[in-house]
Amino acid sequence: MTDWSTLLQFAALLVATGAAVGVLAGLFGVGGGTISVPVLFYCFTALGVSELAAMPAAVGTSLALIVPTSIKSARGHLAKGAVDLPLLKSWIAPVALGVIMGAAIARFANPWVFQLVFVIVASANAIKLIFGSGKWTFAPSMPTGLLSGFYGWLVGIVSALMGIGGGAIANLIFTLHSKPIHQAVGTSAALGVLISIPGAIGYGLAGWNKAGLPAGSIGYVCVAAVMVMLPTTLLTTGLGVRLAHGLSKRHLELALGIYLALVSLRFIFKLAGVF
Repeated sequence: MTDWSTLLQFAALLVATGAAVGVLAGLFGVGGGTISVPVLFYCFTALGVSELAAMPAAVGTSLALIVPTSIKSARGHLAKGAVDLPLLKSWIAPVALGVIMGAAIARFANPWVFQLVFVIVASANAIKLIFGSGKWTFAPSMPTGLLSGFYGWLVGIVSALMGIGGGAIANLIFTLHSKPIHQAVGTSAALGVLISIPGAIGYGLAGWNKAGLPAGSIGYVCVAAVMVMLPTTLLTTGLGVRLAHGLSKRHLELALGIYLALVSLRFIFKLAGVF
């Protein structure tokens, strides 16, 4: 049985993480899962949850936290005119399909699958943002039709596996198709709403009646952890939005790229067994 002192330490870590998640959600439109997933994974395993259950629980809990966070972040970016609403509407169905498929895979996949997906997507995006700048583009604008739908599906399934609001991969797709970085971030933030709601429900169902989950969980969603993190997350999301629109295009690209590179390194070390 974990003592109260240890539980309070974990609670303090989650409160601080919630504050960081809010800033990141507003600043980068990433939903904050890139920091909440590894922290939740650490807390769950330290409390005695097996890695087999801890990783999908961290992902599902992160998606549940992203629901209110992405709504607040999206509203802030929408007020700045930085959300592509037509694109967002066209992605509703393919994104939902991808999220449902990702949540279903989560029931059977091993932990390293989640970590490897994260490393590949986040590293590619980091390299593009830091070194590519405006040179790395596939097309002068976003595609329409089947290719656009495929992109939406891809964002949905990868986001469900990673426990993020879709910002990491959506930003990569948007900037590769010449979308301005501020609009890419704003649209990615709004995309988090489409991903997190079905994602959280899917993970709750995928983990239903699974043994060995953290206390206070509904399936793979630890409601107790969400409640601890949510207050500070909501308090700092607006700050992140203001920071994003206060930075120049290049500074925002560099900030996002460096952040994703650091988080990718953390998972690479984990996969290599360093820590």
